[in-house]
Amino acid sequence: VKIFAPSIEQKDVVNHLKGSPTDEKRNVLVESARLARGNIQDLAELKASEFDAVIFPGGFGVAKNLCSWAVDGKNCTVNEHVRSTLQAFHSAKKPIGLCCISPVLAAKVFPGCEVTVGQDKNVDGRFPDAETASAIAELGCKHICKNVNESHVDKANKIVTTCAFMCKAPLHEIFDGIGTMVEEVLKLA
Repeated sequence: VKIFAPSIEQKDVVNHLKGSPTDEKRNVLVESARLARGNIQDLAELKASEFDAVIFPGGFGVAKNLCSWAVDGKNCTVNEHVRSTLQAFHSAKKPIGLCCISPVLAAKVFPGCEVTVGQDKNVDGRFPDAETASAIAELGCKHICKNVNESHVDKANKIVTTCAFMCKAPLHEIFDGIGTMVEEVLKLA
């Protein structure tokens, strides 16, 4: 298992205590190294031939740095190294795992694929970003409604997705959904 991140400037740096952007500048790879405790490499160095699968976490970092979804929605662009990594694993018929907002990466790169970001309606206020499912469908992909503790497997494309924090749920339910995603990726590897 190796951790990778692109060596690019973050779109913005957020003070999570206050919930607002700061004037600070940070590099995605450097910030990811802080979280990974240093054991990380530049995404540009990743070779699909050396791995059995790839998993992309989610979060605002994906929507702002790995692509421009946070600003541009379905009209977003995907970072070139992220795009080429996804394409390399897909071409090699190796599984791709995506959670939280990162399934939009597959929707942009692989038209016609099947993904989930949870529900397509804000069920009981738990899915405040349910409109993301509609945007995925507008991109020509199929959104599959799943609960937070579930994942969806697009067998034809070897893409496994789960909604994670796209659902306002207790952490143990999010953990369970991510766990099913990882298990399904490993089964396909």
